[in-house]
Formats: sequence, C-alpha cells, structure tokens
Amino acid sequence: MSDFKLNVQTVVAEIPKGTVMTYKEVAVAAGRPKAARAVANIMAANYDLDIPCHRVIRSDGAIGGYNRGGVRAKAELLQAEGVVL
Repeated sequence: MSDFKLNVQTVVAEIPKGTVMTYKEVAVAAGRPKAARAVANIMAANYDLDIPCHRVIRSDGAIGGYNRGGVRAKAELLQAEGVVL
C-alpha cells in the first residue's frame, strides 16, 4: 500500500460521524493537494468498513459515487448521521 493511500485512509477514518469532507479536502489533509481524483479512486476501491468513505463528497456539493449501494445508499447513510444534503 502506498504512503498516500495509507494517509488518505487515515484521514477518512478520522472524519467524525455527522460530518463530511470533500475529496479535495482529504487530498490536502493527506499531503497531496492536487490529488482529489486519486482520493476518489482510492475511496471507490475501499471495502474496509472501518474507513467511512461515504463521508467523502464532491467539492461541488454533489454526493459522488459509493461502491456499497450507489448514490442513494450514500445519501441515506449521511442523512441517518445527521448530514443535511
């Protein structure tokens, strides 16, 4: 596993329930400010339930994809955590 991927997973694992970060914010926090697309790809390939990838959204406010049930499932998880969409 690359250092960047590990950094991304660490950042995302620490996003508190009920809050979100954008792919860009995660990229900045992981040390590669221009790597938002890479963050999205890492999240798309994530199946570790300890990494709450549903808490990462697009910078334009759109939900973005979700590999465990699609956009609808991601929206439902976020709403259940109290995130206003």
